[in-house]
Amino acid sequence: MSDVVAVKALHVTGRDDAGREAEIVSDVSFSIASGEVLALIGESGSGKSTIALSLLGYARPGCRITGGSVAINGDEVLTLSARERAALRGRRVAYVAQSAAAAFNPAKRIMTQIIEGARIHGTLTSAEARRRAVELFAALLLPDPERFGERFPHQVSGGQLQRAMLAMALFNEPEVIVLDEPTTALDVTTQIEVLLAFRKVVRELRTTALYVSHDLAVVAQVADRIVVLRKGRMQETGTTEQLLSGPQHEYTRSLLDAADPAARIRAGTRSAGETEDATLLVISGVTAGYGAIDPGGRPEATVLHGVDLAIRRGSAVGVIGESGSGKSTLARVIAGLLPASGSIELAGRRLAPRAASRTLADLRDIQIVFQMADTALNPAHTIGRILGRPAALFDGLSGAGLKRRVGELLDMVQLPAAFAERRPAELSGGQKQRVNLARALAASPRLILCDEVTSSLDTVVGAAILRLLGDLRSRLGLSYLFISHDLSTVRAVCDEVVVLYAGRRVETTRADAISRRPVHPYVDLLVASIPELRTGWLDGISQRGLRDAPGIAGARPGEAACAFSARCSLARPGLCDTRRPPEQRLTSGALISCHLGEAELVAHQSATPMAPASEWRPA
Repeated sequence: MSDVVAVKALHVTGRDDAGREAEIVSDVSFSIASGEVLALIGESGSGKSTIALSLLGYARPGCRITGGSVAINGDEVLTLSARERAALRGRRVAYVAQSAAAAFNPAKRIMTQIIEGARIHGTLTSAEARRRAVELFAALLLPDPERFGERFPHQVSGGQLQRAMLAMALFNEPEVIVLDEPTTALDVTTQIEVLLAFRKVVRELRTTALYVSHDLAVVAQVADRIVVLRKGRMQETGTTEQLLSGPQHEYTRSLLDAADPAARIRAGTRSAGETEDATLLVISGVTAGYGAIDPGGRPEATVLHGVDLAIRRGSAVGVIGESGSGKSTLARVIAGLLPASGSIELAGRRLAPRAASRTLADLRDIQIVFQMADTALNPAHTIGRILGRPAALFDGLSGAGLKRRVGELLDMVQLPAAFAERRPAELSGGQKQRVNLARALAASPRLILCDEVTSSLDTVVGAAILRLLGDLRSRLGLSYLFISHDLSTVRAVCDEVVVLYAGRRVETTRADAISRRPVHPYVDLLVASIPELRTGWLDGISQRGLRDAPGIAGARPGEAACAFSARCSLARPGLCDTRRPPEQRLTSGALISCHLGEAELVAHQSATPMAPASEWRPA
């Protein structure tokens, strides 16, 4: 195989907020053969994306490529003129970003955006371009390929939009495709769809690709070789099998350890003196949604349907489910950011539906930590001012007392006191999330709602945040509602897990028992979709009948039926699609909503591999 990509002694310099220059990529060299997939892995700040973008002859604002060579099939990219680089991008080297939702224009149909490359590069006629797009939609297993392109981006699921972005990248048959964390923001079942589609087209089209990720389990399914990076320097390189089975560098071994949530996280314990029945929060029959409220008090789009949940003092309860299952809506309801019907009680007192109507004590007791610290922190304020505002509001602090409290909060989240003078832009992603947590702690709450707090972080940084949460829980007696689509993480840090599907609770169980059969068929699907840290795992996912099912967006849980019946391999026509399932207690202690009895679940789930997302049944 000849080398399609050859990177030699690459150096990239960046400028920090103080105007100082520092080398962020140092002496990096690698090659990619025709039809090969090379992965760059490492934690945030390792230079993965910076190196990947150099294949397009691009450096982010504040960065400069200061040395080295980047060649695509022998043509030096770094010496091209501005016009030649523009011709290169999208035509010879294509790029797939992490967030398809941010990359697509919401005002234009998908087909219009896919075939735009043909107009820019003059490669195909309009009719030929449309035929090419439809062929790619079919190859990427998108539903109704002939009409899929007529939809707008908001009318398709996240996994479908990510595959549409891959179709856009492949449209002009580029020599190289760069994939920058393409599945990081996706839930596990959607991730399987994208990985299977990516692997399929890579094998069929003999695509040469550079795959950027911090997720070793994902990389193990798609990459032929891996380059391990840390602080802009290469630490180790080898075949995927070599690095997973016998890593030579200590840093590679630390990444492998961080890939296992159970091994890297020690959950906190309940405070001394807590009893099993010391209930802190109880929500009953909560129904909520968005849009106009009808005369019966129901929202135009109902997201949560009669959800019940309880949290004991000092405990951590995980809420899991795919995108659209209602997890974040539940957190917003508890925090009073979204009014709902039903009841919410905290320490025995009924809370008002809206935060504006709650007492100062109510507001103090429940705090929320959002997923994206970048948007949750005011970029114009110093960290000291951000942390000082809740301390002043809830405790009336000012002057030296307020400054001392800010220092205590920074110490709680293991940040230096000097950070009080910095602004969010001067902090890393993990540091910003620690500040986000410190702001919640400033109120001295009883309950913290953690909404996907590690989903945008790499495994090493995410593990540090989770360890910190466990430590604070143990020291301060905090309770957590931990929202995530990552079942492995929830299983490692929580005492109990509540599984939501289409706004309904389908299972409640102990975290350590969630992957022990029998489980609800939906939980079966979630567990089966977690990538394992070994090569060949994706090959074991059957591709028989691979197709898109209606999923959460197509479920109609308001009707007298099981919302999951359209995707369930065990569903009984005439029963599951016409009647709401009853709740039943399994011998494991799990509470599930299902028409099937425990014996039937045991018989099927013990004899059959857990059904992957690719096996979803049609409605």
